[in-house]
Amino acid sequence: MNNNLPKTYNPLDFEDRIYEKWMEKGYFKAKVNPNKKPYCIVLPPPNITGQLHIGHALDHSLQDVLIRWKRMQGYEALWQPGTDHASIATEVKVVEKLKESGLTKKEIGREEFLKHAWNWKEKYGGRIVEQMKKLGDSCDWSRERFTLDETCSQAVLEVFIKLYEKGLIYRGNRIINWCPVCKTSLSDAEVDHEEKSGNFWHIKYPVVDSHEFIEIATTRPETMLGDTAVAVHPEDERYKHLIGKTLMLPLMNREIPIIADEYVDKEFGTGAVKITPAHDPNDFEIGLRHDLPQIVVMNDDATINEKGGKYSGMDRYQARKQVVKDLEELGLLAKVKDHSHSVGQCYRCNTVVEPVTSLQWFVKMESLAKPAIDAVKERKIKFVPERYSKIYLHWLENIQDWCISRQLWWGHRIPAYYCEDCQEVIVSKSKPQICGKCKGKEFKQDEDVLDTWFSSALWPFSTLGWPQETEELKYFYPTNVLVTGYEIIFFWVVRMAFSGLEFMDEVPFEHVFIHGIVRDQEGRKMSKSLGNGVDPLEIIDEYGADALRFTLLTGNSLGNDMRFHIEKLESSRNFANKLWNATRFVLMNLDVDKFNNDEISLNVADKWIISKLNRLIKEATENMEKFEIGLAAQKLYDFIWSEYCDWYIELAKPRLYGENLQNRRTAQYTLTHVLENILKLLHPFMPFITEEIWGTMPTVKGDIIVSEWPQYNEANISTDAEEEMTIIMSIIKNIRNVRAEMNVVPSKKAKMIVITTNDNSKRIIEAAKQFFTTLASVSEIQYLEGKETIPSDAISIVVEGAEIFIPLDDLVDFKKEIERLQKEKEKLEAEIKRGEGRLSNEGFLKKAPPELVEEEKKKQDKYQQMLNTVLERLESIENRG
Repeated sequence: MNNNLPKTYNPLDFEDRIYEKWMEKGYFKAKVNPNKKPYCIVLPPPNITGQLHIGHALDHSLQDVLIRWKRMQGYEALWQPGTDHASIATEVKVVEKLKESGLTKKEIGREEFLKHAWNWKEKYGGRIVEQMKKLGDSCDWSRERFTLDETCSQAVLEVFIKLYEKGLIYRGNRIINWCPVCKTSLSDAEVDHEEKSGNFWHIKYPVVDSHEFIEIATTRPETMLGDTAVAVHPEDERYKHLIGKTLMLPLMNREIPIIADEYVDKEFGTGAVKITPAHDPNDFEIGLRHDLPQIVVMNDDATINEKGGKYSGMDRYQARKQVVKDLEELGLLAKVKDHSHSVGQCYRCNTVVEPVTSLQWFVKMESLAKPAIDAVKERKIKFVPERYSKIYLHWLENIQDWCISRQLWWGHRIPAYYCEDCQEVIVSKSKPQICGKCKGKEFKQDEDVLDTWFSSALWPFSTLGWPQETEELKYFYPTNVLVTGYEIIFFWVVRMAFSGLEFMDEVPFEHVFIHGIVRDQEGRKMSKSLGNGVDPLEIIDEYGADALRFTLLTGNSLGNDMRFHIEKLESSRNFANKLWNATRFVLMNLDVDKFNNDEISLNVADKWIISKLNRLIKEATENMEKFEIGLAAQKLYDFIWSEYCDWYIELAKPRLYGENLQNRRTAQYTLTHVLENILKLLHPFMPFITEEIWGTMPTVKGDIIVSEWPQYNEANISTDAEEEMTIIMSIIKNIRNVRAEMNVVPSKKAKMIVITTNDNSKRIIEAAKQFFTTLASVSEIQYLEGKETIPSDAISIVVEGAEIFIPLDDLVDFKKEIERLQKEKEKLEAEIKRGEGRLSNEGFLKKAPPELVEEEKKKQDKYQQMLNTVLERLESIENRG
């Protein structure tokens, strides 16, 4: 029968072709099917500014494994794809593009800017989708969503209005995180904290009408320009007499009160804290309690504004230097201490954020957070691994109100309209016709857009058609599992959880499967600055998508980071090549496309490999159920490489080449039966090669992507065959090891002398005679009752129920071996003598570079070790005589 597989495995020859076939046949499409159980995963929507990176490759490979597996198990499997509009990142890209044409946002205005943004999205927004297809993502692309499309936009409007009507969305002047570069507010989740070295500046604040001072310590002296009080603990004996008095704020000549508040830690620092309500979240809360004024002293670009007095116009860091200098000149700088502290940075541009009070839109979180907390505590949402639920719970249990407005143009514009006459705020899906308060008819919509995460929080149900009660929503919601990295738990997972519970009255997913990040081979996080990133597309072009996927999947352990090694990638490619060549061998030795039962008579090796296959099916399926993807992949690798390719194929060869038709048919049947099943098991992990091989097998029909996942069959478990083969393989491995140690050529046959302790062991060994002949180069098997006639120099191998002896005379021609070793000895001694001469030559030692001298010394050590081995071998042979 012809083998349709090319001699050489080259994934570039077929991966794109296979993917196009899947798309044409509509295999990824899911529909509402009452006859099937649904299984749904929503893809974490990549940013339209993004490019597929190695983290995406891991995340998507894990999801694709689950979807393909469930599809093969007979579920109606939907992998819901889509992309995120990414307000900040996309706006930055469009602004940069405009700059190339000499334009700015402000010059062209909002409407024209949005045209440019949509054009940018149409041109570049689909890049990552095409890259995902290269990886083999089996998403239902006919359902692709975008967070700014009509369906998602309707969902956003519905949610905003409902939360507003419940009093859970409000507009207020609160402390927020401000990015001076992106020029927008950020939620707490969008601020990355990094430990940085800095200073504690100790500043003396003079008490009015007194010679006393209160000393405070701060890491941001420029913010003192907006101080409105100094707080001390009410029980602090050092300051009790000063409570209620006033201080003269240095540099500003403005009086501020000394207040008492239990928030102050008496033991920390000086026990006195400057209060800047407009520039510190803790001070903001103290300010509310004591009705303190809020003085904002910074502009949007983090320069000091006119309220900062003579420092107006200075950059915040320039102002810091000048403030410190002026304090020193006034004798008010007590001391400066080194201090390491956590600094918040914008997650997009890494600029240090500035806490500042600002009029923004917020979501009240307390009532929304509680059901989401309960859902995890009651295990309605289960984290895998479970330890990551602690991050989720910690975030929700300490959550502040969520700032949802962003000072951008690209995004969902806040549906709030202001009456031009009376400034009444009307929240509505569309522009109002008349003001209910003053009957005015002119309205202006809020300029801000919503936080990007506001729309992606609705992803599990908005992508299925909500707020419409679609059939897809009823069928596929709640989804089954969310696959994501641990760094996005508080960004996204918590928001989807409380949103799903609030608007669907049900959790959005049953499991949250958390994976780690992919690091470089040294364990460092991949980044542009380090230049250690890996481009998945380049990897795919060189090694194929299957090799990349398998490398990431076998390296994955639940919730842990992994290191990326090129050597492991090469190993995965070699594994694919091994499977390819094994298949070619099977097909070249297959001369039927169906088997008759009366032609099949399984021997111990056949029963063994079928039994081991069934154990693999059971264990791999159980691993998948527990999301132990890496463990399942490793078991597949071990079985295919070792037990099927290295052992069973070799065990089957004598029957394939023999004259006995029944033996040949049995070997052919077993080879193809096992191959078909391992291809199915491997398909979710390496979809392309398995589909390509499947298409060349005459014993199967259809495409592997829609084939049935293998079922465990206890009737196929043969413990006896497994135990027997353990003995047989142990004998073969031990004989091979002995021959390898003694450099015996494969053509050299040796007698195998056997002493058994029971009849069963003798039966096992006798039945496997052909295996020993072909795989261990055994010339004959001789059974003895005792050891009296066994040569004294025979090598002994002990296995269960038997002792095996291999006479050394059968393995080695000692006369020839001594001659060979003598020549090797003379050659090595000559090399050592040459090296000694060179290393004792003063001229060489003076002129030669140090590395050359070191290399020569290493050679000497190597040759000496080799000589020692030769001498030991010679002594061993000579002693036997």
